[in-house]
Amino acid sequence: MTTRPRLHRGSKVTGLLAVGLFGLFAAVFLTAGFGTAEGFADGSVTRSIGYAMFNLDGGGIESEGFLVAFITIAVVLDAALDGALMLAKSGEGDEG
Repeated sequence: MTTRPRLHRGSKVTGLLAVGLFGLFAAVFLTAGFGTAEGFADGSVTRSIGYAMFNLDGGGIESEGFLVAFITIAVVLDAALDGALMLAKSGEGDEG
């Protein structure tokens, strides 16, 4: 049987710090100057990442930075999927 979640009533300092941090982030975002989007005129980013994954010559864009981000996201999503499967397996014996 599960219990009902209860509201944690901590100090007001924590709430004020959270509101202040939100205000700071909002001020930074609203005052930031974003340049114009230029894009990649030389070729396809997807094709360049594919060539970089297999260490082939090709693709008109330097894509090692994209490749690192791509692999990092793949590892994080794989870990999330493994965790979800582990949680689903541990919950099977609890019911019925």
